[in-house]
Amino acid sequence: MRRVMVQLGAYVVRLRLLVSAGIAVASGAFCWFLLAHFHQGAGDFNWALWLARDLLSHSDPYARPTQYYPLPAALFGLPLCWLPGAVAGGIFYGAGSGVMAFGLTRESYWRLLVFLAYPYWAGMLAAQWSPLLFACAFLPWLLPTVLAKPQIGLPVALTHLTRRGVIACVLVLACSFAIRPRWPLEWVAGLGTYDHFIPLLVWPGPLLLLALLRWRDREHQFLLLMAAMPQRWFYDQLVLWIIPKSRREILATVLCSWIPGVWRWYYTPHSFTQVGRWAVCFFYLPMLAVLLWRESRRRSLPARFMGF
Repeated sequence: MRRVMVQLGAYVVRLRLLVSAGIAVASGAFCWFLLAHFHQGAGDFNWALWLARDLLSHSDPYARPTQYYPLPAALFGLPLCWLPGAVAGGIFYGAGSGVMAFGLTRESYWRLLVFLAYPYWAGMLAAQWSPLLFACAFLPWLLPTVLAKPQIGLPVALTHLTRRGVIACVLVLACSFAIRPRWPLEWVAGLGTYDHFIPLLVWPGPLLLLALLRWRDREHQFLLLMAAMPQRWFYDQLVLWIIPKSRREILATVLCSWIPGVWRWYYTPHSFTQVGRWAVCFFYLPMLAVLLWRESRRRSLPARFMGF
């Protein structure tokens, strides 16, 4: 019996790996095509590649204007910095999508519906970090990714901390300080020109404070932490899909996400405040509704069993 269970477990893992590899290859190839077609180089991953190349050439990585990424991002760019930009960006986004899929299938294959959310496709156009940061919620050894994009990664890290993840982060930080001890000061000095919005401060963002009703719950904490972080575009909110679990919750929030996805092709936001308002209305508030609805159902169950 034990042998059968071991074989079954191995089969399940192999199937998850196969599905994840398929998603990685397909998403990576399509991301490469989009980056090459629109002449984007490696998209947002360009900044990690430039950090890595500057370090290899012994140049000042923060002499480059609008370099907003912390030095640990260079460690992700190093293995790919010799490749053409579009190829590197495609590999990066494909790898992130693959590990995200592997993490999601640990609980249910229904959760792969998250890939239909608009923020995932917005991220593909720019080879964003969002899938990799999403995967940190399931795979502790990926937690150092948070150090590359802390404004999105910190809410994931703080609500999914593990000993292995913390150790991995400490090791990566130690490497970055060994390479360039003063990098935090150089990085912070350049953040003054970083344009952004903070969901809690964009109307109707204050409504998200309703999550405080269950502030001890990890997912409520995660939503509030995300709402307090500076963000720029619709791809930054992909990690919110850590919250919905059931097929109904995922499909409802995915459908809401495409309202700004379609709208932006006809009406381009003129400010980050507008981007923030759309994100709050169609990403954040639906997630709050999921949490509150889930809580109301939880409270109604005892009443049903009591015959009320």
